[in-house]
Amino acid sequence: MIAVLKKEFRSFFTGVTGCIFIAFLLCFTGIYITSINLGGGYSSFEYVLSNIVIVFLLIVPILTMRSFAEEKNTKTDQLLYSLPMGVSEVVMGKFFAMLTFFAIPVAIMATYPIILSAYGEVAYKSAYLALFGFFMLGSALISICMFMSSLTESQVIAAITSFGVLLLTYMMNGLASLIPTSPKASLVCFAILALLIAFLFYHMTKNITLSASVLVILLLLIVTAYVMKREIFEGLFVSVISYLAVFDRFISLTGGIFDVTAIIYLISVSVFFLFLTVQSVEKRRWS
Repeated sequence: MIAVLKKEFRSFFTGVTGCIFIAFLLCFTGIYITSINLGGGYSSFEYVLSNIVIVFLLIVPILTMRSFAEEKNTKTDQLLYSLPMGVSEVVMGKFFAMLTFFAIPVAIMATYPIILSAYGEVAYKSAYLALFGFFMLGSALISICMFMSSLTESQVIAAITSFGVLLLTYMMNGLASLIPTSPKASLVCFAILALLIAFLFYHMTKNITLSASVLVILLLLIVTAYVMKREIFEGLFVSVISYLAVFDRFISLTGGIFDVTAIIYLISVSVFFLFLTVQSVEKRRWS
């Protein structure tokens, strides 16, 4: 795993991807600090962080798009599979390489509250807790986009689909407010979600029997629950969507309170999508 980590980490400095990632993030942060903190006389650094999370929609797909898509396209991924290590070690090596690289601009951003203290009082506890949450959010989004990269051989498609998924995640609460809260609406939405899960299974396994079985089981569970406890479907899908809003978990860390549930949630998202990435790569290894 260490060998993969070192190789991937060095690759960010040999191309333009790494430079674009760091420059764009720091530039975007600098603009907001100038506008909010220096121009507006507002000393809250965590407010800046809560506003710049939208930059993740652009920079994370750029950082992760080549993680697996490029190697699948050039067939160099076969060399990784021949190494004396498991697929999980390869995936973790790539993930920690990107996480270490992401830590570079975050470490630079850690000096900003100190600089701002020269112009007013800064709540260091809130500022650095928000920065920690910013880092954890970034790690969760990196794992999501890594998974998207493992599903395709095209870097462009990986970047576009990653952007689409992150945009959907970013707008989750807004979209949830547009969905009817009636039990029937929740039933239909859960059925569509089951269909999407079955399609994902098919894309990863190419096994139509397994995918169809997953779809049938999920639909049976949903319909059975609807028939037995129809009232619980009242606003259920909206509640589930709101709960899955990853970006909102970060916002809960910008108020100066260490939200353990938010941290655990972001770590769980990272672990879940790393697991899916391992399964996706493992499938290609044996195909």
